[in-house]
Amino acid sequence: MRRETWDHIPVFAPCNFIYFRFMKFFSVLFLLFTLGANAQTKNYLLQPDRVFDGEKMHTGWSVWVQGDKIMAAGASTTIKISGDVEAIRLTGATLLPGLIEGHSHLLLHPYNEIPWDDQVLKESDAYRVARGTVHAKNTLMAGFTTVRDLGSEGAGYADVGLKKAINDGVIPGPRMLVAGRAIVATGSYGPKGFDTDFEVMLGAEAADGDDLVRVVRDQMGKGADIIKVYADYRWGVRGEARPSFSIEELKLIVETAKSTGRPTVAHASTIEGMRRAILSGVETIEHGDEGTLEIFQMMKEKNVALCPTLAAGDAIAQYRGWKKGVDPESDKLKAKRKNFQAAIQSGVTICAGGDVGVFAHGDNVRELEMMVDYGMPAENVLRSATSVNADVFHISDIAGRVKENLRADFVVVTGDPSKNISDLRKVLLVMKEGVIYRNEMK
Repeated sequence: MRRETWDHIPVFAPCNFIYFRFMKFFSVLFLLFTLGANAQTKNYLLQPDRVFDGEKMHTGWSVWVQGDKIMAAGASTTIKISGDVEAIRLTGATLLPGLIEGHSHLLLHPYNEIPWDDQVLKESDAYRVARGTVHAKNTLMAGFTTVRDLGSEGAGYADVGLKKAINDGVIPGPRMLVAGRAIVATGSYGPKGFDTDFEVMLGAEAADGDDLVRVVRDQMGKGADIIKVYADYRWGVRGEARPSFSIEELKLIVETAKSTGRPTVAHASTIEGMRRAILSGVETIEHGDEGTLEIFQMMKEKNVALCPTLAAGDAIAQYRGWKKGVDPESDKLKAKRKNFQAAIQSGVTICAGGDVGVFAHGDNVRELEMMVDYGMPAENVLRSATSVNADVFHISDIAGRVKENLRADFVVVTGDPSKNISDLRKVLLVMKEGVIYRNEMK
């Protein structure tokens, strides 16, 4: 019976099948080749009054963009252009590299809207991702074309998915460097305050000792670009911040991540937590609230950068009733101001990152304004948010400067932010990889 069934199939049918599959394959190839050959690469010549190239301010410069790359940047008289170019005159404006947010949580929203505990425990991942798409767009429209997103805070690897959606062009948003779940010592992280018989979902992944190797590898395998560890946390006897990992454990994390080319960054606010993280080989310290001149000098010696997150503490103080500009600063805020000034004095590399998510996405400039208010010259702040962040985050071959062959990521603002940092809020145009996402010139 089986033989008779086969006998009824014409002998040329397999040949026909192969022939038609072959022709379909080459038809698709021909179509793709034709589309590629006929596609018109967009050319722009951007002509602002000033260009901040990531290092210093220039006048009389133009920037030529072709496709997703910077073809040339420099004195307007020296740029030789080929092909049809759309010239965009940006009178009264400053062009800067797309800004880089150094500490973000796109899956969180301001704590005065919903407390952190409730976001982690009550908001579904789907709901948080829906919010995250809006946060990503708002961030991009504010001129921040890259973010280092340091933990999904209970949303698993949703940040990995958000990054892919942006990369695939499904949604608009900044280039993302993601940390996935982040790592905490068992018993240290929250949410807390529940019956101990009840298993509560944490805002990060707990691991200790030799198991840290497995967890780091698992996080990397699931898409983490960065390993983030909490070197200390508020788990002292009186609820004060105390170290959470030994130096040996931190070194295990750092070495495991480093073997795949990934950096480790550490949440650390105490001197001892910072000291252990520095000695273990982390690349950045996040917050550093209790840092002293001596500990910052140690960071400089070990080539560890500081991401101070000034705006987060400022926002939380306001959520708790402090009226900025009316009430005097609390002792905690005064200490943070003094701490930041010590960091400047030490010469440690300072990244720009506000812990956005504690406050609203799209309001990222708030951190840069506070850096100036706390004593950092505006042009140095611009460097922190562009070339410095690019160098520290290992993306200087892609972003952070207005330089030939880098990606065409720009923000154009009215005014001169090297003189008034708040001019960064006056966005005229945002370009990411040669695509204009925001244009207020029309």
